[in-house]
Amino acid sequence: MRSAGGLAAIVYSLAKAREAGGLVKFYKRMRARNACKTCALGMGGQQGGMTNEAGRFPEVCKKSVQAQAGDMASPLTVDTLERNDFASLAALGSQGLERLGRIGFPLLAGPGDDRFSRISWQEALERAGDAFAATHPDQTFFYSSGRASNEAAFLMQLVARAYGTNNVNNCSFYCHSASSVALADVYGSGTSSVTLEDLGHADLAVVAGANPASNHPRLITKLVELRRRGGKVIIINPLRELGLERFRIPSDLRSMVFGSTVSDLYLQPRVGSDVALLKAILKGVVERGACDQSFIEAHTDGWAAVRNDLAGASWAELAGACGVDEVQISRAVEMIAGAGRGIMMWAMGLTHHENGVDNVHALSNIALARGWLGKSGAGLLPIRGHSNVQGVGSCGVTPKLKEAFAARLEDAYGIELPQGTGLDTYHSMTAAADGRIHAALMLGGNLFASNPDSRWASQALGRIDTTVYVSTKLNEGHVRGRGRTCLVLPALARDEESQATTQESMFNFVRLSDGGQPAHRSEMRSEVEILASLAERILPAGRFDWERLRSHAQLRAEMSHVVPGYSGLAGINSDKREFRVEGRTLHEPVFATQSGRAGFAVPSLRPIHLAEDQMRLMTIRSEGQFNTVVYEQADPYRGNRRRDVVMISAGDASRLGLREGQGVVVEAEAGCMTVSVTLADIRQGSAAMYYPEANQIVPRRLDPRSGTPAFKSVVVSLRPA
Repeated sequence: MRSAGGLAAIVYSLAKAREAGGLVKFYKRMRARNACKTCALGMGGQQGGMTNEAGRFPEVCKKSVQAQAGDMASPLTVDTLERNDFASLAALGSQGLERLGRIGFPLLAGPGDDRFSRISWQEALERAGDAFAATHPDQTFFYSSGRASNEAAFLMQLVARAYGTNNVNNCSFYCHSASSVALADVYGSGTSSVTLEDLGHADLAVVAGANPASNHPRLITKLVELRRRGGKVIIINPLRELGLERFRIPSDLRSMVFGSTVSDLYLQPRVGSDVALLKAILKGVVERGACDQSFIEAHTDGWAAVRNDLAGASWAELAGACGVDEVQISRAVEMIAGAGRGIMMWAMGLTHHENGVDNVHALSNIALARGWLGKSGAGLLPIRGHSNVQGVGSCGVTPKLKEAFAARLEDAYGIELPQGTGLDTYHSMTAAADGRIHAALMLGGNLFASNPDSRWASQALGRIDTTVYVSTKLNEGHVRGRGRTCLVLPALARDEESQATTQESMFNFVRLSDGGQPAHRSEMRSEVEILASLAERILPAGRFDWERLRSHAQLRAEMSHVVPGYSGLAGINSDKREFRVEGRTLHEPVFATQSGRAGFAVPSLRPIHLAEDQMRLMTIRSEGQFNTVVYEQADPYRGNRRRDVVMISAGDASRLGLREGQGVVVEAEAGCMTVSVTLADIRQGSAAMYYPEANQIVPRRLDPRSGTPAFKSVVVSLRPA
């Protein structure tokens, strides 16, 4: 395979459409006026599905096809549950559980049960309500994935705080929390500074620690268009990815026929050495005299400390630490120095480290030094991996609300919010492991498989008296992360809701999704209905007008006054006008920091000390996967037909006396796994394995400032099995 995408992607999509009930039925569902269910790039809404924020059609990718086909699957049957105990379900793994189909009725597993049974909604809600009503609020937590709507997210955090807890968290604490912390330092907001349109005006894009070819394929279209305008694309990734070199974009005839070059320069640092590489690039920019001194002096703080830090680091030290030679670093410097406007974009390859915040600061420093902030066509873009993970955070699913948000919430609903900062995602897990959590509500997602150290995660969730999951399909969390009593409540997907919902893209753009009809007859209910029904059982009678809060339109009207930047929700019910969240896009050098200036920071250069037989491992997702959901075992872009593999370089294989296909034991601090060797174009001394399977050997090491687990910096040793 010489390029990613292309005809294979089209054939795959057609096959998925047939699985989902036929091409016509599938196309109608994809074209419905609903936001995309996968990454947060921004698709769908009132211009119709398969359309991006700029109105371009067709905009679709394999990820959205996979997710839609999964949601159109037939519901699982009672017979399936009766025939499969938990051991059998666990053996199916993520892919097998996904293929069982939609959850069409409430499920229960009580203490001592070896399988799920079907129960009524009344019993499910009574059991869930009794569990929370009998528990002190400090001994609970409320968690949301990024698939929830803004309305459901807002309602969940409102219910949790009225109930008496700030233990409200979401999946972003395990992916982009390091970005949010760093960007708050840089310009006072934790989200992107650019719009989708800005990508059309940039001269250069730096893509660090991300693989959009597999995880955000529609972003590849923007990179190809940038190059066609004469711009440049620099990739920073320890593993050479086919889709980041050549891609055939199915919606672009020219690209489909001839293929498109995606990148001009591909830098492969050692895993965990990003600060060294990014410092070296900035050092080159300084020595070349390419810093925008007028911008630095007028609009930034902290430059002197960064400049002095660079002066104290030698080229040999930095190049040696990252493993990238000075010639390639100089090429990157030349491209950056020659570009008028650049956008720095990144994903978990930068954040999933014990120094994730420092990694983002190191990349941001380059943008600030070049003056690439506070103007169109330039800025910083964290690539969010889930369709509404940013909106969930915007709507209050966080352990600590901003003061203005909290004050408005108290005023709007006549409640007194609990004081202090609640437990974030990881510390909710540690509290569960310590036996301090007795009831937990999980709105979507798979919290079990999102955690490092899978055995610990299973034990921690298993110590909770009652876990309540609101889900569309079974996943490993329901099997391996269930509490002593486990309830699974079946939810409608956003394009099945009877009322419209909203979602927020990674570009701070709020989309309106119309909803639709369920694919099958079942007992599924909307997320808002489920949350309201539960809240009625755990809050004092008359606390809220629950009929009013069951109305999405009424929720949006109230959210428009409470959620910062969301005033545009006030009219969206009537005029359908989608909007950009206020105060986030930075096209002028006005920053929401305390000083009003953008902030440089000095990132620490962490030495990498490895024994002769050790390597540094990163966990990665495959082409046939979305977050924790595995759709296919094969990963065609990397040439892997199975997931139980470790990817290493030919040089490391020779050094360790290993051969391709050989069984090896991969040992780390948290445990070991037996897998097969596969050779890959990866920086020597580095290795890669698939997430979430490899989570069982990922230790519980965190970035201290953001609480982000270090999924991509695991010290391992390999030995023949």
